[in-house]
Amino acid sequence: MTPRFLLSSILLLALAVAQRPAPPAPVVLTPAQRQQLDTAVKEIDGQLTQLRQKKADPVLVADVAIFHKAGAMLQEHPEEFFVPEDVPKFLGVLAQGVERGRQLLAGQSPWTAQKSRRLHGYVSALDGSVQPYGLRVPSSYDGSKPVKLYVWLHGRERALTEAAFLDRAQKVLPGGTNPADEGQIQLDVYGRWNGIAYHWAGEVDVFEAIAAVRSRYKIDPDRIILRGFSMGGCGAWHIALHHPGFFAAAEIGAGTWPLRSQMPGFPPYQAGPLRIYENIIDWSLNAFNLPIAGHGGENETGTSSIPPPPPGTKTRGQLESSLRVRAQLEKEGFQSEGDPFDLRVPGTPARFFISKNTGHGTGPEVRTKLDAFLKEHGGHGRTSPDHIRFVTFTTRYPNSHWVTVEHLAKHYDRAEVNARRLDAGKRYEVSTKNITRLTLKELSAAQELTIDGQKIAVKPATQLTFERTNDRWAVAKPAKGLWKTQGQQGPIDDAFMDPFLLVRPTGQPWNAEAHAQALRLLARFDRLYAKGLRAHPRIKDDKDVTAADVAQYNLVLFGDPGSNRWIAKLQGKTPLRWTRDRVGFGTETFAAADHVPAMVYPNPLSPRRYVVINSGMTIEDREFTFEYGMPRLGDFAVLKVKPGAEWPDTATAGLFTERWQLP
Repeated sequence: MTPRFLLSSILLLALAVAQRPAPPAPVVLTPAQRQQLDTAVKEIDGQLTQLRQKKADPVLVADVAIFHKAGAMLQEHPEEFFVPEDVPKFLGVLAQGVERGRQLLAGQSPWTAQKSRRLHGYVSALDGSVQPYGLRVPSSYDGSKPVKLYVWLHGRERALTEAAFLDRAQKVLPGGTNPADEGQIQLDVYGRWNGIAYHWAGEVDVFEAIAAVRSRYKIDPDRIILRGFSMGGCGAWHIALHHPGFFAAAEIGAGTWPLRSQMPGFPPYQAGPLRIYENIIDWSLNAFNLPIAGHGGENETGTSSIPPPPPGTKTRGQLESSLRVRAQLEKEGFQSEGDPFDLRVPGTPARFFISKNTGHGTGPEVRTKLDAFLKEHGGHGRTSPDHIRFVTFTTRYPNSHWVTVEHLAKHYDRAEVNARRLDAGKRYEVSTKNITRLTLKELSAAQELTIDGQKIAVKPATQLTFERTNDRWAVAKPAKGLWKTQGQQGPIDDAFMDPFLLVRPTGQPWNAEAHAQALRLLARFDRLYAKGLRAHPRIKDDKDVTAADVAQYNLVLFGDPGSNRWIAKLQGKTPLRWTRDRVGFGTETFAAADHVPAMVYPNPLSPRRYVVINSGMTIEDREFTFEYGMPRLGDFAVLKVKPGAEWPDTATAGLFTERWQLP
């Protein structure tokens, strides 16, 4: 039964969605327009076939493929022609793609040298799809020396299809999102449309796009700066505070944030993961080592959190994001000072600005200060700090500069590192909380190390790993057995942040109703991922999966030991117990005729990869195009078949221990 408070939070979230204006009725193409669309897509598809046969540069082929992708998505989703103006605009984009294909077939790629705005593409390792990105290249760039890279995360846009993005990314638009020209290249991230606010696949897109730019342009890796506003601000808070050692600085405007992680009524397998994906406040301390400029308008009136604050609660709209991060820094011991509209936080590089007489935007005075902030931190770039304060709740996000958290004592509880490098790197003092295995890098001059008050003999090294056993730290030996470590810590949804392959069953199922439910789960995930995250996932029949696939991908297996040969290979090698009659975990079992297990686990056939059973991402349907996606099943579950429904009921669910064992 759904807990009362959980139901309340769901209703509040639904209310927030309901408050959004209803989209207009989609435009219906005329037969001539539909033929023009189909002809352009077919022509680009043929060009891509020829280019691949000619072994053209795959990087340049991706620059053509983004146009095919834009057209194919419109064919699949004709409702994404939102207004009449979209028709000539999008058909014009496809005509541009046809011309680009012709140019590349002739051995030319003039778009790679055009002034100012450029459109490129890359093939995502995550799901094999091609994804677009835009660049703003300054006239001063000549490739002779590394330059700064600004990474821009756009706000929520109801109509930002691939075609709309390709059209807009080539235009110079007015507004406060364009910083002063300091010789930087700016990357405009597509983020898979609204991409769950740059979480999950949207987060992967940010880093894959950065890597794509760095492979083609000379970028200084120590001068990459993250920027975002509104939904882009939400994504920038998430990415900056989870990756504090990656960027030189972050400019973050507005940004909604959820309250669900602070609400009662969630079972532990949901409440724990919520602390990772939905609560920026818990991660505020990571601003200690990352210059962050949080800002918003004085007269912000938008929703500050999802669900909205209770009636009567004082709110300042999306300005609340930076206000609450600053308040949390004060709780961590860092008091802010200065003008309330321009605050510094001594002891950290953080800045907080408020644009006077401004709503959901950035005033000119604050824009000037933000430009100065970007110039300052982009100028000296990312440096290796001698003092690191770092907090995490999961090994999915384990890094801050020269500190890496390898194992936690307990996932989803706060883990902390306070590390100092003293005497020009000869001496290190480290204190920890909720950590059992830790790697320190940049120890080339190390002579003395203290962890949690315990002195450990060390010699200079590139890096050293330390392990805590029975409250004693020592230089670690290679870890044995299974542990929750980076990229292998769950929950189920985490498997879809690294390359994955869906595996369809072709054998004889043990139980018809349970098998049908598993196939509905597969179809649901393919449909929602394609619409919301802009790609149909890779999929193969079980008989076609190769050893190379097992080594390369997280395998996502649907069916049962009778219908899917790869599930059969796992029998007895995971905590899942499955016979023709019963299915479950440990002593808790259910009738196999009308129950389906779901699970994520280190793949016994490829230990560096996950195996997932009968589940795509577990977030709700609407969350694929909403700001946030809440994992619903933890690490494992047994689902009660619901005839005809894509999503079954949950009979039981839970989280594995740090050693991937049942609790």
